[in-house]
Amino acid sequence: MTKMTQHSTKAAGIDTGKLTLDVALAGGSARLRIANDPGGHDKLLSWLRRRDIERVGIEASGGYERAVVARLRRNGLSVVLFQPIQVRAYATYRLRRAKNDRIDAATIAACTADLATVRTAPDPRFEGFAEHLTLIEQIEEDIVRAKTRREAFRDPQRRALLEAEIRRLKAWRAAELKQLGLAVRSHADLARRLVLIESVPGVGSRTAIALLVRMPELGSLTREQAASLAGLAPFDNDSGKHQGQRHIAGGRGRLRKSLYAAALPAAFRWNHALIKLYKRLTAAGKPHKLALVACARKLLIFVNTVVTRGTPWTQSPYNA
Repeated sequence: MTKMTQHSTKAAGIDTGKLTLDVALAGGSARLRIANDPGGHDKLLSWLRRRDIERVGIEASGGYERAVVARLRRNGLSVVLFQPIQVRAYATYRLRRAKNDRIDAATIAACTADLATVRTAPDPRFEGFAEHLTLIEQIEEDIVRAKTRREAFRDPQRRALLEAEIRRLKAWRAAELKQLGLAVRSHADLARRLVLIESVPGVGSRTAIALLVRMPELGSLTREQAASLAGLAPFDNDSGKHQGQRHIAGGRGRLRKSLYAAALPAAFRWNHALIKLYKRLTAAGKPHKLALVACARKLLIFVNTVVTRGTPWTQSPYNA
């Protein structure tokens, strides 16, 4: 991470649209509106360099920001990618109620300048992997929908058409998953990390790829940080004498879904530590869903531990 004070940071903010980018400087009146295409990105770089900008903030916008973020990072600029909720929370804190593209750019610029730390830019290899994995996950969602649709029909001809569609989708999913696995394993460091992740009982190839791609920080996180990033950490809800229920919230939804899918069979068959955990929690009266969340969290912690240590899973340390 890098640290800068607000007064020493020359920051810009970008509000992203499908066709245009609105740019503003923190504490300045200079503004720019350009096309969100390679030519516009060239002009943006020149404009930022003339003003000695050190840090650029940009709001995630359904993927329309990816090309400009990659371009800025390749050219040595520190880029902060905000979630929309962060920018709106900052605007609320500053009592800024008005909203349009130019105002949003100025708000993002001020928010960027106020940041004390900036996370290190992610490994660019994972952007393509994540997009490919998203396609696979969407195909899986299509398979579930097709199966649900099939159950609503009794006509043999229509059921046969739906069953053919399910077979087509499953074949497509398998081909895409094989292609992604080969692409990931073509990088020696990622292949080694996959071997470590797959050494944990209950983590198959599909889940291992999801963990690697959706959480590339594995191995550099504490157990609490890993659980929080996946949205599996129970957060307090207390105030004064009131003690509310703990709930998980936020995090990386697609990763969490993959962990749920792996935790269920792991807690019933494949991972002895999770089998013991599930039985202990349910015997204490905890509901199935809570026990499954705890197992998913523990499975992620196991994976983070083996990647951190750089050694495959061994049974004995986790039985203690």
